[in-house]
Amino acid sequence: MRNFLNLVPSASEYFSSRRLEKADRAIVFGFNCGQSIAQILLCLTVVSAGVLHPSAARAIGAIAATPRTIAQTPANAPAPLTKLLTEIDAAANRRDVKAVMAFYSQNFTHSDGLNSQSMAKALTQLWERYPSLNYRTEIKSWNTEGSAIVAETVTTISGTQKQDGRELTLKATIRSQQRFEGEKIVKQEILAEQTQLSSGQNPPTIEVNVPEQVKVGEEYHFDAIVREPIGDDILIGTVLEEPVSEKTFFNPSEVELELLNSGGIFKVGKAPATPENRWVSAVLMRQGGIAMVSVRLRVVK
Repeated sequence: MRNFLNLVPSASEYFSSRRLEKADRAIVFGFNCGQSIAQILLCLTVVSAGVLHPSAARAIGAIAATPRTIAQTPANAPAPLTKLLTEIDAAANRRDVKAVMAFYSQNFTHSDGLNSQSMAKALTQLWERYPSLNYRTEIKSWNTEGSAIVAETVTTISGTQKQDGRELTLKATIRSQQRFEGEKIVKQEILAEQTQLSSGQNPPTIEVNVPEQVKVGEEYHFDAIVREPIGDDILIGTVLEEPVSEKTFFNPSEVELELLNSGGIFKVGKAPATPENRWVSAVLMRQGGIAMVSVRLRVVK
């Protein structure tokens, strides 16, 4: 499986040879976006849920069965639930795929249409490539539904990886909702996420403006703004929109990187006619490095 940073040498040659002249064509790279972007997002989100350890699950089950009249805030979250999230972060930090997947129901449902096999495969590949990711999960809210607990969490993931002498930095934030029944997680929905990847001595710093949610058929604005002054640098890049699905997790994509006349990418998109989740990604390169940012766009009725 190729990594999108394989583009860096080609980009460097392009910048070196054309630094003082205008580019007159688009550059076409075999960019494995489906694997490099989408699969990373998959791997990050599948472990963002608080997965129940059996003993803690029983304790939480007892709490869920007790009527609650106070506000279900992070401050008064059940201690077993808080402990669980800490333990699961630790398991993810150990890169223990088997331990993570053991806590999911065989029949669980996921907002991206995943199953336990595809999740385990993606996690294995991610952690082989990025062995030093750090996970930290916090409770945003929680409530009981009968004997079940529904918790909304925010997970931050960060780490670096070296490949062919280049260092890749990854930062991500994922907000998700989990339904716990008994000792298993039975349902998970990803509510929002943003992932940034960068490499090089001076990669662009990207600020993204895009709504988390739009209605079907609605137009929306996607801005990926380079925060530093560009000066005489050549900036190339592109934006890519893909549906969030199992197919895009493992199938490669090809994109064209074009010369940009401004300090970023500014696009007007249109949501599809049916509700679904989509990834909107921007790739930006300059002589000092490369940066990629990908956000989830929820399309609703």
